Amino acid sequence: MYDLAIEAKYYILQNITTEPKTAIVLGSGLTSIMDELTDKVELNYADIPNFKTSTVKGHTSKLISGKLNGNDVLLMSGRFHYYEGYSMKDITFPIYVFKLLGIENLILTNSCGGINTEKLSPGSIMVVNDFINLMPSNPLIGENNEKFGPRFPDMTEPYDLSLRKLAKEKAKMLNIEYVEGVYTGFMGPYYETKAEIRMIKTMGSDAVGMSTVPETIVSNYLGIKTLAFATITNMATGIQKVKHSHENVVKIAGEASKKLALWIKEVVKSI
Repeated sequence: MYDLAIEAKYYILQNITTEPKTAIVLGSGLTSIMDELTDKVELNYADIPNFKTSTVKGHTSKLISGKLNGNDVLLMSGRFHYYEGYSMKDITFPIYVFKLLGIENLILTNSCGGINTEKLSPGSIMVVNDFINLMPSNPLIGENNEKFGPRFPDMTEPYDLSLRKLAKEKAKMLNIEYVEGVYTGFMGPYYETKAEIRMIKTMGSDAVGMSTVPETIVSNYLGIKTLAFATITNMATGIQKVKHSHENVVKIAGEASKKLALWIKEVVKSI
């Protein structure tokens, strides 16, 4: 993993001129922040050594270097998922590369299903304060490389308190409504059953999706401060009264994306 990440690092450094300290991962349909970038340099995942490509609609498979509010950032337009057939090491590989590039802050975004009907509805944005991992594996399984992190990383604070505090301050400034809650990572690619949602709700989850948790585990392992925004694009099975549709997920995400882009822009400005 270390040698593969070094190879990707050098390719990226040869093709960008910025020195980013913050990276942003975009979920399905959450592309408006790309319009906020200036001085953009786009690298196709297919050209970056050892990167995979996304096969999901709403993910464009590009690593974009640029400036956001005058601050150097790296942006992943498209992520990889376990359900695409990739290993946990594959889908978190970019996070290892980010560490070697000097990234100190990671902002994750996703589109997901709402479970907590008291505070969530389609279009809501949730600042994630904890996670539950219901995926069948995690990316740290296997031999540990101390060059990256400890064998048994702590997960007391997977989403950095100072970044969450900053995000809430910026939301107030921008008059953006939000909630805080727990996100559960589910393998997919099928949408959860009603029974599974009842189980997840009982466990204390507010929202459920098919990403974010693997990246969070690795970013904490690597010592990268992490912040996550979950956009509620639908209510979970058994709560909403119609069948699920990925097209509708992308549509609702697109509608919320501009608001989230402005929010992240202000957060990055003050990191």
